[in-house]
Amino acid sequence: MQFGHLKPRVHHAARRRGGDCVAPPSGRPIDQATSHCVALIGRANSLLGFRRSVLQGMRDFGYIEGGNFEFVPRFADGYIQPQDRQGGRPRRAAQPARSGRRGDRVKRREFITLLGGAAAAWPLAARGQAAMPAIGFLSTRSSLGSEHLLTAFREGLSEAGYAEAKNVAIEYRWAENQNDRLPALVADLLNRKVAVIAAMGGSPAALAAKRATTTIPIVFQVGVDPVEVGLVTSLNRPGGNLTGVTTLAEELTSKRLEMLHEVVPTRANVAALINPTNATAEAMSKDLQRAARALGLRLDFLYANSESDFDTVFATLVRQRAGALVIAPDALFTNQSERLAHLTVRHALPTIYQWHEFAAAGGLISYGASSTDSYRRAGVYSGRILHGASPGDLPVQQSTKIELIINLKTARALGLTVPLSLLGRANEVIE
Repeated sequence: MQFGHLKPRVHHAARRRGGDCVAPPSGRPIDQATSHCVALIGRANSLLGFRRSVLQGMRDFGYIEGGNFEFVPRFADGYIQPQDRQGGRPRRAAQPARSGRRGDRVKRREFITLLGGAAAAWPLAARGQAAMPAIGFLSTRSSLGSEHLLTAFREGLSEAGYAEAKNVAIEYRWAENQNDRLPALVADLLNRKVAVIAAMGGSPAALAAKRATTTIPIVFQVGVDPVEVGLVTSLNRPGGNLTGVTTLAEELTSKRLEMLHEVVPTRANVAALINPTNATAEAMSKDLQRAARALGLRLDFLYANSESDFDTVFATLVRQRAGALVIAPDALFTNQSERLAHLTVRHALPTIYQWHEFAAAGGLISYGASSTDSYRRAGVYSGRILHGASPGDLPVQQSTKIELIINLKTARALGLTVPLSLLGRANEVIE
């Protein structure tokens, strides 16, 4: 298969365009991978920077050079100047090329043209190679910041006897916190004939997958009661084509408010941030209201369904003189943990959220189920289904590993004293 990226040679300064690429047909679509590579090129004007950009793009799509992806340099007529001809670089390898010389830059248009040829040649490369099963990894999140979750998912697959690019392929689809993109992403996975769909990052992905197919097995990872939201009819005997893992995210929402009240017991005006597009927004709002009444707190709700809403939300919090903030679980907020943590510190607002990433990024407290544990379990179930297990016969698992993380550095910056009783229960204290 002809693939248009570069592999510079150490002792030869000729202009190079192209190479031969061998990758399994069940890997992530080569047309998408090559388009992604183009987007990553950016300002990589040198051959070395160009090559790095391309290989990074291929890695993002599951192609690892030397693993399921092999690059073999080739020389194309019209693009290469042989070694015995005048090249665009100095003859001595140690002497740097001057700016603007022919061998100094890579033309993006030529690369895109070659990539088009790579996509067209893909079926030829696929012939004669044994197909491997593919998992459709559907996530509400962004790929950025999800590396640790992917590692956990792959660990689960490994426990079931599968390794990506060796005996299973993974088709990644990221909604980038835009749930309205999920139906199209699911449809694309179905067109790819995946064997299993791993619907990760909350109930929106699971519900989108459920609406799209009644035959392809689905393994979900959610923070709600899957029976209550209509994913399965029973936890012990799910039936149908779905099973998966649930965390205690929704059940712990009110507990977070209680824990935050322990840290700031004199602040009676508290706010809650919720994504109104989340399928469990109403249920979480009711739980928080009940907990606030029991604690004698006034609770105001603020809403955000995109990152662009954050500045408005925090301006409102300042205007309302909120004494503390509870962030309700949602993929958008999880993906933006670092930014939210910085905003809460900047506005001196004691805040609690579910995931470890929030406290690690500077947020005051995180309290919730371990996300890596639930992704690992989902990976195990995906592997078991590939081995022939029926999802309807696999009980829905509950990830009960709870983590309390307290950022003492942030507490000191906010002028707060965390009770010893709370510190004693913490799994991790960041100082």
